[in-house]
This record gives sequence, structure tokens and C-alpha cells, in this order.
Amino acid sequence: MTRSATGARRLRLPLLLGGGAALAAGLYSALLLLGVGVPPIRPSLAEVHGPVMVFGFVGTLVALERAVALGARWGLLAPAFSGLGALVLVLTGPGLGGKLLVAASGGLLLGIYRALWGRQPSAALIAQAAGAFAWYVGALLWLAGTPVPDLIPWLCAFVVATIAGERLELTHLTLRGAAVERWFLAVLAALIAGATVTMLWPESGGHMFGVALLAVVAWLAVFDVARHTIHARGLPRYAAAGLLAGYAWLGLAGLLWAGNGRIVSGASYDATLHAVFLGFTMSMIFAHAPVILPAVLRRPLPYRPVLYVPLAVLHLGLLVRVGVGDGAGWEPVWRWAGAVNVAAVLGFVACAVTLVSRAQRSTVDAHPPARPVAVAR
Repeated sequence: MTRSATGARRLRLPLLLGGGAALAAGLYSALLLLGVGVPPIRPSLAEVHGPVMVFGFVGTLVALERAVALGARWGLLAPAFSGLGALVLVLTGPGLGGKLLVAASGGLLLGIYRALWGRQPSAALIAQAAGAFAWYVGALLWLAGTPVPDLIPWLCAFVVATIAGERLELTHLTLRGAAVERWFLAVLAALIAGATVTMLWPESGGHMFGVALLAVVAWLAVFDVARHTIHARGLPRYAAAGLLAGYAWLGLAGLLWAGNGRIVSGASYDATLHAVFLGFTMSMIFAHAPVILPAVLRRPLPYRPVLYVPLAVLHLGLLVRVGVGDGAGWEPVWRWAGAVNVAAVLGFVACAVTLVSRAQRSTVDAHPPARPVAVAR
């Protein structure tokens, strides 16, 4: 292995920890917004909750995984900029510096996809690049002064297109001809078009975006292998459970957008926002972590049934939050169900760290370092 490759590998853990720091800040700001009594460390922290979670946490994970796939050291600038941008946003609020960094990170991610396209073009790569494009556009609009609630379709398009592209990549062998792939690209184009229309004609654009989101969910429900692997055992079944539950939440978000049009405040906004970024996105992260984390860090995250606990808590807490808190307007239930969601994410992180540490110790115990051999003089 070259010195450059070794140095790049050493940077992966610090970059992943940068995403973890963004997650910690995002969860703390969530508790502030829920009003559960935590001290406000910085008054501006709650203002950047959404961008820190999406750009700083999810964006860093996506950019790091793609940079590792590319294998070029310059690609690591994308997760470095998103993690640093999240830190600047946390420390200074929604100022120019943090916005510039997350926009630059989105541009670098587009560059990574351009380089990957030169190796092997595919429809899955088009989808993931469309996700990076949505990130970049959303960040530029934020720089231009667009309020965060009006950016949500672009942030949603980033995570949905990225994850849908990864699912297409994984389920490619099950496709039944080129028509299926063309349908995928059509619904993806409709999603980006819907996000664009929300900026020009917000009300009708919201309806269009919701319909496009439902089309993406329909494609995933019909062609994703998760509907078959849910009948398997072990990791495939666990991953399928997380995926299918996430698709259900994404479908709910699509119905809310399609029915309401522009959603920027109130109970519908809270329900839509968290159906996408908790019910769908976080569930996807839970489901893919045992596969993605070893690929990034070269350290195993073995599947254990305990991983079902935070996954179940996440979805049950969100169901109460959306159904009773948002739906019935019971604010105390909404507040504490939101705190349960935070606990579910922290619980998953604790499970992952514990399982990785135990696997690492088992490897060391099975292959202890060789003792030095004394050399006679």
C-alpha cells in the first residue's frame, strides 16, 4: 500500500467523527426545539438544526462513503468541508462561512460522481449525482437567503435520490429489463423537477413534489429486493425491516405534500419533515450501517439482534409523535415522543460502538501479535 493510500485511510475515522459531532449537535438542538429542558448552550443552535443534521451528518456520511469508493485523496475534501461547515454553523449560527463550506462540499461531491462516472457509467450513479446536485442547489439557495423551510424539498431530494440510487445499485440483478431502469430515471427526473417547481410556484410545486415522491416509493416497493429478503434471517431480514419501514414513512411524506402543497409550518410541517429525515433517512442509516461502516473504516460491525431495539424504538416513537402529537395536537406527547426519537438514535450509536469494539477485541484475541524473538549476539 502506498504512503498516500495509508494516509487517506488514517483520515477516515476523524472525518467520520466529524459527522458524529454534527449528529450530536443536531440531536442537542432537537431537544432544544422540543423544549425538554436542556440548557441552551448557544442561542443560535436551534436555528441550524436541520442543515446540521442533513448537510453535516448525513452529508458527511454520504460524501465519505463515496470518497472511499473513489479512492482519491482529494475526494476526502468533500466530507471534510461538510463536517467543518457543520462545526462553523454550530459555533456561529447560520452565517456565510458555514453556508459556503456546505455548498463547497456539495460541489466536491458532484466532482466525485463525475470521476466515478468516468470509470463505470450507470443509472444508479445518475441518481446519486442527482442527489448531490440537489444538495448543491439547496446550499446555494440557502446562501442566497432562502428560508430553511422552503429548502426542505431540495434536502429531501438529496437523501431520497442518493438512497434510491444505492438501492438501484444493490438490486440491479433483479431488474426485469431496460424499461424498469427507464421508469426509475423518469420518477427521479420528476422528483428534481418537483423540487425546482416549488421555488417557482410553491403551492403547485408542493403537490407535484409529493406525487413524484410517491412515484419513487412505488418503484422501491415493487423492485427493491427488501420485499424478498424480509423473509430471510439475520442481517438481510434486519436490513429489509429498516428499509420497508422507511419506505412507509416516505410514502406518508409524499401523501402530505401531494395533499397540502406547500408545507412550511405547523403540525403538517413537523410530520412531513420527520417522516423523511427520521422515519426514512435514519432508518436507512440503521439498515445499511453493518455494510457501509466496514467498507469505510475497514472494521467489522457484526449484526446482532440487539440492533432491532433502537430501530423499533425509532419507529414507535415517531409513530406516536406524528399520530398523536402532530395528528391530535397533544403537545406533551409530541415533546416526549421526540425525546424518544433522540434516545433511539443515541441507542443505535451505542450499540454500533459496542459491537465494533467487541469485534475488534475478538480479532486481536484470535490473532495476538507475535512476540519478539531474541537474537543471540
